[in-house]
Amino acid sequence: MAYPLHSEFPPIYTTTYGQAYCCDSATFLKTLPSESIDLIVTSPPFALIKKKSYGNESTAQYVDWFINNFAEELMRVLKPEGSLVIDIGGTWNKGAPTRSLYHFQLLIRLCEDIGFHLAQEFYWYNPAKMPSPAQWVTIERIRVKDAVNVVWWLSKSERPKANNKRILTPYKKSMKQLLKSGYNDGPRPSGHNVSKKWGIDNGGAIPPNLLNYHDVDLSLVDNLLEIANTRSSDRYLSACRTLGVKAHPARFPRQLPQFFIEFLTDPGDLVYDPFGGSCVTGEVAEELERRWITSEIDPSYVLSSKYRFFDLESSPEDEED
Repeated sequence: MAYPLHSEFPPIYTTTYGQAYCCDSATFLKTLPSESIDLIVTSPPFALIKKKSYGNESTAQYVDWFINNFAEELMRVLKPEGSLVIDIGGTWNKGAPTRSLYHFQLLIRLCEDIGFHLAQEFYWYNPAKMPSPAQWVTIERIRVKDAVNVVWWLSKSERPKANNKRILTPYKKSMKQLLKSGYNDGPRPSGHNVSKKWGIDNGGAIPPNLLNYHDVDLSLVDNLLEIANTRSSDRYLSACRTLGVKAHPARFPRQLPQFFIEFLTDPGDLVYDPFGGSCVTGEVAEELERRWITSEIDPSYVLSSKYRFFDLESSPEDEED
């Protein structure tokens, strides 16, 4: 499988469909050919009040940091019909029970300055999030806990490649009954006209942009992605415990990239995650038979991420032979 990448960055490991790189993504992006990527799906470090071990920019500098280092290159490497999906959490203003607008400011800059189109916004609701900020939620009790991330689906063109037939959800009991007994077509009080086509069994319901995840199953309610993100045991985590290495502390749940990879790409398309972390995106893309590349600046995260694909007893070199 050919990857038209600069030889300056040899991959740390290679799988059947993908390659993981350890390097500064701002530099790595410049080596990728223009219009070579079908989908970029990522969860960059958020702008948080407290610094995290994996590194994150301050709220005041975040938007300029992302725009100046990544935005134009992300646009350049996408194919004309390609998409950029960014999971980005909000934060609070330091010392005050009010919210920062940085993630909205980033969206506006990406669209107005760089030229991306906002294809659709999604919401990831994590019911297992801690009740924070503690000062405002559990001490003064003047706010509820912050448990929702926005997920921006941005496209390079006004007509991005997408197919919601690949992400249909099971019909609810009420819909199954309607399909069985017949649909009452015609105008509704709201003015919407329900045609006879609404009574056709298409094998599942078109999901809204509220994604609702429970463990490994996906159900959708409106435009919210509900993902508890409480997984404490999988192949990657087991390997980290065995090796005595620290797992990435901010892994995003596999259901999130899975939804967008299935929705926005076909088998054989190329998926890229410029903030690869523990390579969740790569693992999902591998299972879905999409080609993938990830770049991550922290070598410990890249080295441990290979155990999503390889057994502890074997090395990537052994797997490639």
